[in-house]
Amino acid sequence: MKILMVNGSPNEKGCTYTALHEIGKSLNDEGIDYEIFQLGKKPIQECIACGGCKTKENNGKSCVFDDDLVNRFAEAAYNADGFVFGSPVYYGHPSARLLAFMDRLFYSQWNGATYPAFMFKPAAAVVSARRAGTTAAIDSITKHFGNAQMLTIGSTYWGMVHGATAQDVYKDEEGLQAMRNLGRNMAWLLKVLKHAKESGLTPPTAEAQYVTNFIR
Repeated sequence: MKILMVNGSPNEKGCTYTALHEIGKSLNDEGIDYEIFQLGKKPIQECIACGGCKTKENNGKSCVFDDDLVNRFAEAAYNADGFVFGSPVYYGHPSARLLAFMDRLFYSQWNGATYPAFMFKPAAAVVSARRAGTTAAIDSITKHFGNAQMLTIGSTYWGMVHGATAQDVYKDEEGLQAMRNLGRNMAWLLKVLKHAKESGLTPPTAEAQYVTNFIR
């Protein structure tokens, strides 16, 4: 089993990475692999609602912008068992690059009714901050999980660590503890889902016949 993580920070080995790495250590202890996708320092194109990802020519499941990690991550997501999306906190919200990445990622995988790459898979949001804005940032990230029928993983506290540097984060004992517990919770649910699948228990099929506009 394998978890895909996204580091939405421009700093490859900063505070957000430290939190993700702590989760990864717990996953490894449970026999689960993980991979971190680093979004980097370059700007990431936001979704422009062009609908190009829904055309037959584009296979209906990839973004028309192909110069960043969105499509590569989407392709890997089909074979992944769970996800962790991490970001620093900027003015009470996640990084703009992470939100642009997630908007295009999830929209390009929506087939009009479901999200085959993501539905019924566990996901978690993790943020790092010097001081505040953490819960609002987590809320923004987790909104993507709900529409995709994902299973949101919690911990013994919200998924946050504090510090201005990675060295500061290592002093946040409760924050790192929450990361380790999050990793263990993720591992446990993955094993439960694997057992359910082997026992013949399949996820429910959602209704999808109604799409109601507010203004007609």
